[in-house]
Amino acid sequence: MAPNNRTKGSHFPLLVFLLLAPLLFFFFFASPLHTLPDQDDNSAVTGEKVARLREWQALQDLKSLFSKEVLDVIVSNTNDVGPLSLESFRKNNLSASWRVVGLKASNVTNQLNQRASNVGQEKQNGKEDRFSVGRAQWTDSPAQLTRRKLIEKRKEKRAAELVKRDDEVIVRLEDSAIEHSKSVDSAVLGKYNIWRKENENENVDSTVRLMRDQIIMAKVYLSIAKMKNKLQLYQELQSQLKESQRALGEATSDTDLHHSDHEKIKTMGQVLSKAKEQFYDCKLVTGKLRAMLQTADEQVRGLKKQSTFLSQLAAKTIPNGIHCLSMRLTIDYYLLPLEKRKFPRSENLENPNLYHYALFSDNVLAASVVVNSTIVNAKDPSKHVFHLVTDKLNFGAMNMWFLLNPPGKATINVENVDEFKWLNSSYCPVLRQLESATMKEYYFKAGHPTTTGASSLKYRNPKYLSMLNHLRFYLPQVYPKLDKILFLDDDIVVQKDLTGLWAVNLHGKVNGAVETCGESFHRFDKYLNFSNPHIAKNFDPNACGWAYGMNMFDLKEWKKKDITGIYHKWQNLNEDRVLWKLGTLPPGLMTFYGLTHPLNKSWHVLGLGYNPSVDRSEIDNAAVIHYNGNMKPWLEIAMTKYRSYWTKYVKFNHPYLRNCKLHE
Repeated sequence: MAPNNRTKGSHFPLLVFLLLAPLLFFFFFASPLHTLPDQDDNSAVTGEKVARLREWQALQDLKSLFSKEVLDVIVSNTNDVGPLSLESFRKNNLSASWRVVGLKASNVTNQLNQRASNVGQEKQNGKEDRFSVGRAQWTDSPAQLTRRKLIEKRKEKRAAELVKRDDEVIVRLEDSAIEHSKSVDSAVLGKYNIWRKENENENVDSTVRLMRDQIIMAKVYLSIAKMKNKLQLYQELQSQLKESQRALGEATSDTDLHHSDHEKIKTMGQVLSKAKEQFYDCKLVTGKLRAMLQTADEQVRGLKKQSTFLSQLAAKTIPNGIHCLSMRLTIDYYLLPLEKRKFPRSENLENPNLYHYALFSDNVLAASVVVNSTIVNAKDPSKHVFHLVTDKLNFGAMNMWFLLNPPGKATINVENVDEFKWLNSSYCPVLRQLESATMKEYYFKAGHPTTTGASSLKYRNPKYLSMLNHLRFYLPQVYPKLDKILFLDDDIVVQKDLTGLWAVNLHGKVNGAVETCGESFHRFDKYLNFSNPHIAKNFDPNACGWAYGMNMFDLKEWKKKDITGIYHKWQNLNEDRVLWKLGTLPPGLMTFYGLTHPLNKSWHVLGLGYNPSVDRSEIDNAAVIHYNGNMKPWLEIAMTKYRSYWTKYVKFNHPYLRNCKLHE
């Protein structure tokens, strides 16, 4: 035990020395009053002893005030940048860093970045370096210089890494924004920015933008001049404002402007400069601009509502040309003898080995495009069978068109929904509800108290009253001998052979459809009322929605799972429209909940009837493109950029179309 004790005791002085050495080093070099003695100067020796005594006393005082860690930081900092001065800190009002004693604020950064050049001059007699009061001059050892260089290199490397990381983050954010924009539901009108191209390049059409800015400021100063009773300036501004507005007109680019308009810009600039000199008040101008912005915002909202209402009105109308076509075809059909009203190859209608399509429509021209585009792109048209169902008003026209324009070797048949005797109010909840007094009042009585404007008009669209819209829930009843059938809407265009859909494995599901959800859009909570307990306990609000328009239905599985019965159940619960409003997609989502197999998105691309930013490559690669929305391709409000995909399958040279003035 004795040797061990001696060993521990011998280490104690060494530990004390190691702890006190940095502090002594700090006070030896940091004190601004300290000077090194010359060997031949005896009086300096006495001063050195006094200084050491003071340092020792200061050391004891500091030990009682600060912890060892704090003292170590002070020593380390002093070794790097020299003595510090609180007085200098106060005088220069530094807020972010300490300043070295004796350096001017403007030179601190340069001197710290070039520490290697600030080495103290050595005395010729080999004496040690000295620090003088008021001057920041010190000598760095080679080790310190090397250390500082390494620190600078690490800082530069770290800065480069951060910049690179920021660039990568920005790229990822931009990519994420692009992907997000693809999934955004832009069905709300007004989302498309007509000035988007202008904002892509700030140097484009700068003159037009300048004139618009001048007009805005002229309106501001015009209001201020009137308020301050500056009548002469008011008249000048008013006159020049009218000139600028007349010159700008409907111009959207600099090329639309007249060469003389530049003089008007100069004149307006002079008047605005005069107005600014007379009564420019930043607070007042800001208030006027804010008021103008609020007024413009209210006008935009009003115009959006008006646009939505008019688009809903246009969507429910039938163009004169299509109405004319239907009437002419109907007249000629009923003039035909009965034996000429039949379609060939009727034996294919119930052959489950062929490719069967269901198309329910009251629009002759739209139905002709669906059939024509499918046949044109089919590898073997003879194996395709089209089952068309229409109403009695368009039954003659639909028959006559396809008798005059048979789909090549394909089979086609047209039926009248009003002749389905089994589809009555005792069996079908929708028909029973449509016969109720409350539903009649909702649809046909003007000024309904609970719905106004565009929303009311949207849900009073005739398509919601037509059984053609609800017939999709009765496919096994309409086609009892078929195993599979591809359901198509009449506002689609087929661009590729669709026979591959019959080979898709639905994995025991009933419905094969393309999902439409992206981020938070087109999920169940958008269509269903989750405040209702029937909805909340049976469905997931974040469940992904899917699209009608191109759906592969397995009719065998349909019958096994009694899909029509499920539809009837939910339709009966929604008699007061408390689960969803109107339409067939919400009940479809509920009926096929958990029974829908997602198809590849390239089979069915949507949005051409409302979204102006559908990717062109997606359209070109799609098997089916869908004009869902109000801007149908046969209406005048259709988007021109997408209309050509539809018109290429219209026979505009047909005599009936020419007589009804239907043209591109």
